[in-house]
Amino acid sequence: MTDAAIITGSAGAIGKALVAAFREMGYFVVGVDRADSPEADAALRLDLAELAAPAGDAPTQAILAALGERPLKVLINNAAIQQLGSVETLSVAEFRRTLDVNVTAAYALVQACLERLSSAGGSVVNIGSIHARQTKPAFAAYATSKGALETMTRALAVELGSRVRVNAISMAAIDTPMLRAGFEDQSQAYDALAACHPTGRIGTPAEVARLALFLAGGEVPFQNGAVVDLTGGIAGRLHDPV
Repeated sequence: MTDAAIITGSAGAIGKALVAAFREMGYFVVGVDRADSPEADAALRLDLAELAAPAGDAPTQAILAALGERPLKVLINNAAIQQLGSVETLSVAEFRRTLDVNVTAAYALVQACLERLSSAGGSVVNIGSIHARQTKPAFAAYATSKGALETMTRALAVELGSRVRVNAISMAAIDTPMLRAGFEDQSQAYDALAACHPTGRIGTPAEVARLALFLAGGEVPFQNGAVVDLTGGIAGRLHDPV
């Protein structure tokens, strides 16, 4: 029977690349997003914050039902929101919603999928961010959520051991419509961002997908609890005023 993968945030640029890559490798893909995911084999329109609510069992069961009897080999927690604002302006409700979508929903899905992942010898790939370690003003909620996601990755790997491998990807700038929208009519600023990366360019969604395939594939089963950089070298670069 065809192996299955669940991919959250499947309607975004990175999500679409993940769906395409895993389908190309023969997976039956269940896409989960607030928007339509026509590229997925089965798509659920769902606000991930619902998984963090007291009645979160109903949406998680709907996700599992979409798999049918297929073995669940991969869960990719890709969905995330960016609630930006200073400490003075970002509300506690916005901070909490960021954590609900970016961290709590991921934990809820791991918990709901654990039995099926374990029986299939599957793995989890969490999509993190360089903001977990290196951030900037107005990103307190997002950076906190990604730091928590990376810590959860290591903690779950310790707890689940050989039952289910759990790894994460820590990304720097990736070329998506969302990123480009922030540089509308500012092509020089976009080029400057690309130049900050030692590779001299910004990453692509396809590169994220290829790395996720590798982590999920089990070619290196000893790799567990890892947070793998996909940062174009910028994570090691020192920026100072001199």
